[in-house]
Amino acid sequence: MDHEGDANRTDLMTITRFVLNEQSKYAESRGDFTILISHIVLGCKFVCSSVNKAGLAKILGLAGDTNVQGEEQKKLDVISNEVFVKALISSGRTCLLVSEENEDAIIVPPAQRGKYIVVFDPLDGSSNIDCGDTNNVSIEDALQPGSSLIAAGYCMYGSSCTFVLSTGNGVNGFTLDPSLGEFILTHPNIKIPKKGKIYSVNEGNAKNWDEPTTKYVESCKFPQDGSSPKSLRYIGSMVADIHRTLLYGGIFMYPADKKNPNGKLRVLYEVFPMSYLMEQAGGQAFTGKQRALDLVPEKIHDRSPIFLGSYDEIEQMKELYAESKANGA
Repeated sequence: MDHEGDANRTDLMTITRFVLNEQSKYAESRGDFTILISHIVLGCKFVCSSVNKAGLAKILGLAGDTNVQGEEQKKLDVISNEVFVKALISSGRTCLLVSEENEDAIIVPPAQRGKYIVVFDPLDGSSNIDCGDTNNVSIEDALQPGSSLIAAGYCMYGSSCTFVLSTGNGVNGFTLDPSLGEFILTHPNIKIPKKGKIYSVNEGNAKNWDEPTTKYVESCKFPQDGSSPKSLRYIGSMVADIHRTLLYGGIFMYPADKKNPNGKLRVLYEVFPMSYLMEQAGGQAFTGKQRALDLVPEKIHDRSPIFLGSYDEIEQMKELYAESKANGA
């Protein structure tokens, strides 16, 4: 046995150790945020285990209900939602929860209430966190611009389980080591390339796109500057598409179109967390009208168009929208 190798494993940077190190940078910190993150991580581990056992446990069938978005819920969606709601409330550090799967926001009972607002999509795994007033909690407390966020992240389940997190000091990726039951830092200080060679969009909606989006995709396929065409990669899962974009650069697009004039992705728990991560990694996030994190939602399930990715790609998209506006399109 390689006892020396095993001993070295105790010096790994776990996500708990990482967050504790970040906490030590703030003299006023009392550890509440670290406790909250540890409960979110526990939820991710539980869902990861459920995803891996889904076939055997026969929990991939439909639960026979629809969520507030009108999408048919699967059993795994329901389980994931329950896991995160319970984990967040039991942390004793939250006051208000907004989930994609619940029509109404969940106000945490006073006895278990803390100062953080958490908005999340339980199965896609994206979550983001903000501070709130613990005494008088209302749904309106969640309707803040994305620039008010203090942290965002997502967990990607599959053959390996990856947790990507930003607490406002860059973006870091952690991979679950099943033998230790710990998330280990594997992608420190993720920086998105300034330009990219991949574009990610559902081209099945092309006939309904606006002019700037159509022109941008045309330039990806038939560049006029003599460069090679960009490659199309579209998985259809926002978390997976954004994860690839963060690591390799390019652009992810879910524009407004004739069918969805307000866009399709939800502002609080899809647009905001991914925009926060993208900016923290050196990229940009744009709605077609403004910086995504400057949006102020009016309802907890509001939607928005979104363009996320490498700095230069989003600059090109901004120019196309400015040009279109100037031409009165």
